[in-house]
Amino acid sequence: MIKFLREEGVFYRYFVLTFATGFGSGYFPVASGTAGTLFAGVPIYLLLSLLPQAWYITGTVLFMLSGVFFCEAADRLLGEKDSGKVVMDEAAGFLVTMAFIPLNIYTITAGFLLFRFFDVVKLQPAKWVEDKFPGGMGVLFDDVAAGIYANLCLWIGIWIF
Repeated sequence: MIKFLREEGVFYRYFVLTFATGFGSGYFPVASGTAGTLFAGVPIYLLLSLLPQAWYITGTVLFMLSGVFFCEAADRLLGEKDSGKVVMDEAAGFLVTMAFIPLNIYTITAGFLLFRFFDVVKLQPAKWVEDKFPGGMGVLFDDVAAGIYANLCLWIGIWIF
């Protein structure tokens, strides 16, 4: 294989870190997860929300599956476990948060706030998932669990209001 596509290659490093850090938003000096959700997760959601619901779900699943690879590869490149710079997991969690939710400024704002709350608090089994799943799966799927909690709360809020 061509050297720049190998793990030690410059192109590989650039490619992996660009996606895993949410196009650089993970390098934000404070609250990198919040920055990643806002500057990567919300724009990706807005792009996917233009598609029919079946394609949105397909895109979200593909994003999550590729996210396992990118999160694990980025952690190896950065030499950290669940690095704060890696925010692709936050983007995936936000996509889960907004699945099947009507698109408007209120649901996006509420979804953002709820997702960040559940991502920070790490209710069970999200914390268990983070601890028990190896590599990129643990990094990504605890945020997916937070996204499920946030999605359910959004539906309750929509039903009430």
